[in-house]
Amino acid sequence: MLSAFCFKQSHAQASTAQDVQQLLYDIEKLTQFKAILSDMQTGYTILTQGYGEVKDISEGNFNLHSAFLNSLEAISPAVRQYGRIADIIANQASIVTEYKNAWNQANASGHFSASELLYLNSVFTQLLSQSVDNLTNLTNILTANTLRMTDAERLQAIDHLYSDTQNKLTFLRGFNNQVAILSLQRAKEQNDIQMLNKLF
Repeated sequence: MLSAFCFKQSHAQASTAQDVQQLLYDIEKLTQFKAILSDMQTGYTILTQGYGEVKDISEGNFNLHSAFLNSLEAISPAVRQYGRIADIIANQASIVTEYKNAWNQANASGHFSASELLYLNSVFTQLLSQSVDNLTNLTNILTANTLRMTDAERLQAIDHLYSDTQNKLTFLRGFNNQVAILSLQRAKEQNDIQMLNKLF
């Protein structure tokens, strides 16, 4: 019985020794975790301060970029008073007036078939649509806070629109001349036929 008691006591002492050893091990781990946590806190503080400095620098940089970009959205008087703008508007007005006159004459002449009139209408409609696009682009170029462009880029874009409207007006005038010549030829042929009918 005494040996059983000794065994239990020896087993309890061994268990207590293991518990103490585990406790020491846990304390050591806790100390390591505290050191890691302290290092993390120091790293976080450094990171936060560094982030704050980077943020301040980037905000200053952003403010500079923002001021620059905002200046690109403003329209200078030099751009607003550029002579090509009036030329573009005059060309657009001529395109509308000349296409309407040509269409009315071709339609009223009686010298064109329905399919030919349909073709003429499609050419005029496409030309008018492209002209409206040019006016929209011009409006965007001349409206503040719409496009981000330097004055040089705005003037270049206006020059491009001017060139395009000139080309469209030149095309329209050539096309209208061909339509008028065709109409005159058909009128002459019709008159010749009528004269021959009168003679015979």
